[in-house]
Amino acid sequence: WKLCHLAQNQKSFNLTYIRIKYKYHQMNNELNSIGLNKKPSDTKVVVAMSGGVDSSVVAALMKDEGYDVTGITLKLYDDAKQSKEGRQCCAGQDILDAKRVSEQLNINHEILYFQKKFKKEVIDNFIDSYSSGETPIPCVQCNQTVKFRDLFKYSKDLNADVLVTGHYIKRVQTNGKSSMYRAKDFTRDQSYFLFSTSQEQLNFLRFPL
Repeated sequence: WKLCHLAQNQKSFNLTYIRIKYKYHQMNNELNSIGLNKKPSDTKVVVAMSGGVDSSVVAALMKDEGYDVTGITLKLYDDAKQSKEGRQCCAGQDILDAKRVSEQLNINHEILYFQKKFKKEVIDNFIDSYSSGETPIPCVQCNQTVKFRDLFKYSKDLNADVLVTGHYIKRVQTNGKSSMYRAKDFTRDQSYFLFSTSQEQLNFLRFPL
């Protein structure tokens, strides 16, 4: 219910709006807030929605600014195999939360069923790596595969202009080339988990937070 309340009360995001506008203050006035020379209404934005607060806020921001928004949630676990000890990312309740927020915001919402890909390329890879005495980071592996490879491709297939996420990262674009830096708030910085992001992906990605 907290996420639904958050989506219904977009006025609470005013401080975030100010940060967005400040972040892009050096851009040409003809560019929209995500750096494209298009009207927001003509700009197709895909938001990666995990069901959490950050991605929900980003979806609300994009909707409020008038963009053509589609929220996409990845289903990464089989419901029958969910852990009883804790909540998993991109499963069960998270998907329902993302759907409810999308309905409150009146934006399109899709679910991509990536359970097999996730098991093969993240879980099995983690097990093999750990068994070999390494210290794998599954979130990095997930970003390298199902998120910024498969979701990236799906967004392109939808003819989206950008893929937006709720990561706390500073992205700077100069002469058409994007660079990634630590977030202004170091305590929330998530740039480390995206260290393997390619130039093509980074040019397509946006991080409003």
